[in-house]
Amino acid sequence: MPLSENRPRLPSLTGLRFIAVLLVFAFHASLQTPFADRGLGTAYAELVAGAGWLGVSFFFVLSGFVLTWSSRTGDTAVSFWRRRAAKIYPLHLLTWAAALALLAWSGAPATARQAVPNLLLVHTWAPDRAVFSSLNDVSWSLSCEVFFYLAFPLAIAAVRRIRPERLWLWAAGAALAVPLLPLLSELLPPGEALPFGSGSVAQFWLVYVLPVGRALEFALGVLLARMVLTGRRLPGGIPTAAVLLAAGYALSLRLPFLYGLTSATVVPIGLLVAAVARRDAAGRGSFLARPALVRLGEWSFAFYLVHRLLLQHGHRLLGEGRTWSAPAAVALLAAAFALSLLISWALHTLVERPAMRLLGGSRRTAPPERPAGPPPTGPAPAPAPVAPAAAGRPRHPRGSSR
Repeated sequence: MPLSENRPRLPSLTGLRFIAVLLVFAFHASLQTPFADRGLGTAYAELVAGAGWLGVSFFFVLSGFVLTWSSRTGDTAVSFWRRRAAKIYPLHLLTWAAALALLAWSGAPATARQAVPNLLLVHTWAPDRAVFSSLNDVSWSLSCEVFFYLAFPLAIAAVRRIRPERLWLWAAGAALAVPLLPLLSELLPPGEALPFGSGSVAQFWLVYVLPVGRALEFALGVLLARMVLTGRRLPGGIPTAAVLLAAGYALSLRLPFLYGLTSATVVPIGLLVAAVARRDAAGRGSFLARPALVRLGEWSFAFYLVHRLLLQHGHRLLGEGRTWSAPAAVALLAAAFALSLLISWALHTLVERPAMRLLGGSRRTAPPERPAGPPPTGPAPAPAPVAPAAAGRPRHPRGSSR
């Protein structure tokens, strides 16, 4: 059944955001190689080898889904852009300044060529790893989100014109286009080799970093939200989607590096997001909707922006390259997680929420969308790996959030 303009809240998707950021934290923790026991360190790194890629893909699909779910036909592009800017730029500015100071303290200060594009969140448009992976390197995903936000008013107007019975064709097209990116990257001339995984920096940039390519995951989220809103049926429920996601993740670790980044998991991610949203919309909820997990999900953006800085520079403070016994390493990672969580709570409370109130403005009440018939015509942090690949170089980037 189609849903009206008075749409139910989706607290489980907020909880799901925290699960996604946990995956990114687990991945980045492996990059610090904290375990003195090489066998244990390798086992951990191999287990979370694709967790960072998976978590960021979740963010992009979730972003498209949630923005579409909350969009209203009377909203203006300027109002939407103002709210998005209020959401991301204050925290980005703070963590950008922190990264600038920490890099200067470490003796490797950022250059203007790195700092300025990063500040403006346009650094992922440069196929140069020193630029797109600069400063607080997880900010590359914000650069992609800025592109999504700029395109969203036009994109949602176009998607609303798609007849509901044809939405699944468009969603399938977006999902099937994702594996075409690594195939397209094979046409690029040989260039600087990646220090992790396989392929060149230019190929990695095209497949994983360039906002245009990552917009496919965002578009999938937009289309799936429209499918749920218009009452379209989707296969399976949460258990089926979770099983498919686990299988896709296992497959991603065995595919060639560039193909394993997002190709095997994008469809299960989309199905899981849609299934969780359908359950919330039906009033059934899930464990993801528990208040504590929802609150953690609300802190997830701040957590994403601070955790990598803490892991990298905290390790440097304790001794760069130093390793510890298993109990000590686990304790240090737990401490890094707890400190990241504490700082994210403070930033969410003292910066993010006040900025949204002061800068985001209030949205005017919009007329309802038509729930049936022809569609109407009118109109919110990855990684650097360390585990060895199946053959040759490690699958993970060292010292980068890609």
